[in-house]
Amino acid sequence: MRPLAALALCLCGLAGTAYASRGDRLPYFQECVQNCITDSCQATSPNPIVLPNYLSLLSWTCPAECDYRCQHQTTAYLTENNLPIEQFHGKWPFHRLLGTQELASVLFSLLNLYAHWNGMMTLNRRLPKQHPLRHLYRCYSYVGIWCWFWSAVFHTRDLLWTERMDYFGAGANVLYGLFLAPVRVFEGYYPPKKRAGGQVVKQQGSEFKPWVYVWATLCAAGYIAHIYYLSFVEWSYTYNMMANVAAGATGNLLWSYFSVKQYRRKGNARNLWPGLCVMWIIAAMGLELLDFPPIWGVFDAHCLWHLMTVWPTMWWYVFLLADARDVLGYGDGIEDLGVLGDEAEMVKWKDREE
Repeated sequence: MRPLAALALCLCGLAGTAYASRGDRLPYFQECVQNCITDSCQATSPNPIVLPNYLSLLSWTCPAECDYRCQHQTTAYLTENNLPIEQFHGKWPFHRLLGTQELASVLFSLLNLYAHWNGMMTLNRRLPKQHPLRHLYRCYSYVGIWCWFWSAVFHTRDLLWTERMDYFGAGANVLYGLFLAPVRVFEGYYPPKKRAGGQVVKQQGSEFKPWVYVWATLCAAGYIAHIYYLSFVEWSYTYNMMANVAAGATGNLLWSYFSVKQYRRKGNARNLWPGLCVMWIIAAMGLELLDFPPIWGVFDAHCLWHLMTVWPTMWWYVFLLADARDVLGYGDGIEDLGVLGDEAEMVKWKDREE
């Protein structure tokens, strides 16, 4: 999700932000790992671990395999003794499938990716070329796809570089949402012209007002500075979270303002959609606060959070199409949403080009 769910995306890459957990410090776990490495990972080990090729391809090593096995051995020990399940390296002990560490989070990340891909295909088919934000919306889809791709990769295998790419992808998504929101909310574009007969044509020259280019430059510079700081100054989870929350919250406030403004102007409850999607995202964030051990070793609060972001992403693309009518001057935007179901009408509308 993106402009509407900018705050959500700050959490897209924030899993596993703590690498020292109670489970790591348990003597039972530490002794298990040390014994496993001694017995199975050294050249003279009596019982060497032979990893299948699919695990090796995902960068599983003998010490990592020992760590994984001991997490579950320790968890079984805690359960048998009626002790609470602990996290290891900032994560719950998940059951692995074909080397994939967090299967549900991977699948739900891919669902979000598909929501963006499908939305992009829909915009390509049905959004008129005269729409001044058409190319920005395509970029919105590409950034969303990029973000959720790296989320899926990270949840497949938690490594240093996959974590970095997940964070950078989430940061790009948040910041692009912050860039796009004021461009639409404050109409940073020149509306298309209408000719006699109702034909809509693009403005000649630049489609955007000068301040949009300044704003785009500031956002791009901010993202580069953000990546530079995390990569070469300090990798700070606290700073990264604060930066994303600040950018995401600002974008959400802008879309909420837009919803209220449109509702007051038109008086139709459907104009509150962007704000309602924002509220959905904020409410779904409560799942992150639950943070319970994974059910059946697969489903935890974080994966359910990813699942809850799929619906608003799909609905956001519906809003963009409905809102396009308002931008282009055909009908009243969301109030005419029913017309969007008429494919013939949409094709006719899309083909009204100069």
